[in-house]
Amino acid sequence: MRLPADESLLVVAALRFEALALRRGAPHLRVERCGMGASRARRAVPRFAEDPAPALVAAGVCGALDARLEVGDVVVASELRSTEGDSRPLAADSLYEALADLGLRVRVAPLVSTERLVRGAARARLSEGGARIVDMESWWLAEAAGTRPFGVVRVVSDGPDDELLRPGTVTRGLHALRVLSELAPGLQRWGAAVAPVARPQPPSPRAFHAIL
Repeated sequence: MRLPADESLLVVAALRFEALALRRGAPHLRVERCGMGASRARRAVPRFAEDPAPALVAAGVCGALDARLEVGDVVVASELRSTEGDSRPLAADSLYEALADLGLRVRVAPLVSTERLVRGAARARLSEGGARIVDMESWWLAEAAGTRPFGVVRVVSDGPDDELLRPGTVTRGLHALRVLSELAPGLQRWGAAVAPVARPQPPSPRAFHAIL
């Protein structure tokens, strides 16, 4: 039986496995799926824009563009970028603190969202532009937040040295999903903290040490 959901936060995941991992880590967490990819994320925006939750988070797995990031690393997006060169800054400090307090390896870095999976040379080109992780939904989901607090949290499942569709993909993916479960209570804590009053948070000195 599903437990009553925490109404202070709506967490959006693309995939069923991501949603299940988040709910396993925090049974009261309210998690909805948008489906994988830009087109599904765009179609889901009106639904999430009308949702009454006072804060939103996009959460799931991602690809690393920076070889210093390891599978299982948690990354809080400090900025969202599109492949057309547009950008949207995000207030990442309070979300970083909520997750770092769980003892996880957490980083703060720019994220770029693409229309399709990237590998090899495409991954390298995106890295040259300054982004450190890549996904296929967050840029478009941000529109649904409006003026509400919005954050993006991703767990690295693949990278320049651990490409998709290579030996170990399943093992790496399962590890990333386990970490996603572990961070779920931190999302719940962040939602409870920011939902009542959406006000700017002072920069945390701790966060700057983890920026990539």
